[in-house]
Amino acid sequence: MFHRKFLLLTGLAVCMAVASLHAQSKKQKNSKEKKDTKTEAPAKPAAPSPTGLQWANRDMTYHGKGYDIRDSAYYPKFRSKQFHRYIEHLEAFPPKPRNMWEVGAGVGLYNVIGDIPSLMLWNKGGGGISLNVRKSLGYIFSMRLQYIYGVARNMDRQLTGSYDAPYTDPNGFGYTPVYLATTQNPTDHIYRSTRMESSMLNVDLMFNAGNISFHRARNKVAFFGYLGIGALAYKTRVNALNDKYAQYDFASVLPGPNATSPTAPEPKKDDRKKIQKAFDKSFETPAANTGTRKIMDDKFLDFAPSVGIGAQYKINKMWNVQVEERFVFPSDQYLDGTRYGAALGNAVSSGRGTDMVNYFSVSLNYNIKYKQCVEPLYWMNPLDNAFNELSYPRHMILPNPVLPDKDEDGVTDQFDKCPKTPAGLKVDANGCPLDSDHDGVPDYLDKQLITPTECQPVNADGIGECPCPDGCKDMVSNGGDKSDPKNPCGNIGACTLLFPENSNKINKGIEIQLTTLAAQMQANPLCKVVITGGGSGSKIKEQRSWEHVNAIIEYMGDKHSISRDRFIFKYGENENENIVQCRPASVNEPGDSNVPPPHPNIK
Repeated sequence: MFHRKFLLLTGLAVCMAVASLHAQSKKQKNSKEKKDTKTEAPAKPAAPSPTGLQWANRDMTYHGKGYDIRDSAYYPKFRSKQFHRYIEHLEAFPPKPRNMWEVGAGVGLYNVIGDIPSLMLWNKGGGGISLNVRKSLGYIFSMRLQYIYGVARNMDRQLTGSYDAPYTDPNGFGYTPVYLATTQNPTDHIYRSTRMESSMLNVDLMFNAGNISFHRARNKVAFFGYLGIGALAYKTRVNALNDKYAQYDFASVLPGPNATSPTAPEPKKDDRKKIQKAFDKSFETPAANTGTRKIMDDKFLDFAPSVGIGAQYKINKMWNVQVEERFVFPSDQYLDGTRYGAALGNAVSSGRGTDMVNYFSVSLNYNIKYKQCVEPLYWMNPLDNAFNELSYPRHMILPNPVLPDKDEDGVTDQFDKCPKTPAGLKVDANGCPLDSDHDGVPDYLDKQLITPTECQPVNADGIGECPCPDGCKDMVSNGGDKSDPKNPCGNIGACTLLFPENSNKINKGIEIQLTTLAAQMQANPLCKVVITGGGSGSKIKEQRSWEHVNAIIEYMGDKHSISRDRFIFKYGENENENIVQCRPASVNEPGDSNVPPPHPNIK
């Protein structure tokens, strides 16, 4: 019997493994197909994975394989208080989530292990069906209610003279057992054949730990064990008479030495079929029993503990296949209809103390979803939240890092290239004082805040020496000595301004240069400045040149209150139309500050 069961169990395990490999192969195939069609339909961008602790702006996406522990929809109302205490860091442990019920139905082998050998299902023996409802109590323990209806059949393989009622009943049967035999009334050797029908309702405390994994998020296979207590209602009947209600001629079933002979052979494989063929299909007589409690069609009632083991294979989130074996231990020795075992020659065998029921089944289970709930907890890994919180912190309190900054300029010492910056100064990304004109002198020491590039390098005060443009040597009578009292322009230098292509807009670079020029002109109020725009050869260029010069003069008046009459307006020189030159005017140099546009109708 057990050999056949192990073969069946091995076959089921192989089927599960093949199904798993098929599912994996299908998943890889689908993945490859998606990759091949990537150019046809752009895939949705994958959610970015966090690269580290993100402090105040953490990634709050759930990355686990179970459920989002911060989602309040998973918890019943009576656990909301614990949930809020957990979210507010007043409690370290989250509440238990609402989880699914599991229901299932199964079929299997149903046998009585007693004094008469049991017939397996494939030998036209016993079988059973079952229905079960299961609910998890936590991640390890769960409760199950299971109903089993089973029919068990037992039959001798050898003739025996060891039996009791109803075979020994003188009113109709007349078989003589070995312990009642005399010289005048010898022993009748028979084959016993019984049928036990039962209904069983069990409450099981189940336990498993396969879902608790330190090295993977989820398991596809779960092993479990259980202890149960149940009510067993059964009725056993025997096949003692043939279809004419007469004794069977058992001696003619298998020719040769009978069981009383010391040379009786061991049963052969085909002997079982010959013995079964000798019986009719009726089990006409109730078997003997010492029980007194009866229910459900005169079935005897017994309360029996049971134990069992099993395994489940998860097909998907809702379905799983289950294989299990249950052993039930009632207090009755008449489950197979007798209290005597196989004959020991001419001696009577006392048999087993009590009989046992064995149910080996294969079930298909379904998880019932209600409201927002997770799978049964015995499929969930309780370490999912802990490991994900360690890898992608969302709930743990992480203080902002405290990094040393001795000069308190806002740049940590690790990256500060100027670690001793005076207090209160504005610094750049490297922690050094700002140097707006990049002349090497920080702004707080620079006496010429914006020094044009062409006027650099500068002296220790940040003041540069601008090159002398054409004609500036004639500006003063002493050969260009700007310190001469006759020179009204002092240290005002020349400048070059570059406008964007086809634009009159004063950009940031031009603003900086004009700010420096305005400061110089305000320091030398008697000085005039010549503004010369490049652009000749076409009407468009001449008009663009005039617009550039006019934009500069108007900007100086609007932004820096420099009067227009302090400028000499020139345009149309042999230069690029986007370039404007400025220089201090020579002493008594003529020129108008208001010049009409050459081609006003050209835009």
